Amino acid sequence: MHRIFTTSVAAVYPHYLNKVERKGRTRAELDEVITWLTGYDESTLRDHLASDTTFEAFFAEAELHPNVSSITGVVCGVRVEDVEDPLMQKIRYLDKLVDELAKGRAMEKVLRA
Repeated sequence: MHRIFTTSVAAVYPHYLNKVERKGRTRAELDEVITWLTGYDESTLRDHLASDTTFEAFFAEAELHPNVSSITGVVCGVRVEDVEDPLMQKIRYLDKLVDELAKGRAMEKVLRA
């Protein structure tokens, strides 16, 4: 089991937020990306962050967006569409979306609209 699986989402969230804010994006945009991917609403996301939910539990309860398969590209030198472990792939999907947001990509494109 990879260490990230048992890491709380709340422990990584500030790093995501710092990354996007350094590039001029907002917490609201980050939350929109996370809720789009997971199917959670804003209050459910806040509950998971407050309760230190692990990535494993966070994605176990999530209902991924139907367009999730359109998330492609490389994160940390690995193509997200080629990741074999389903949980790791979901985490990489999130990483990829955060990267795209931080790089200034239009929200419609980040959310695969």
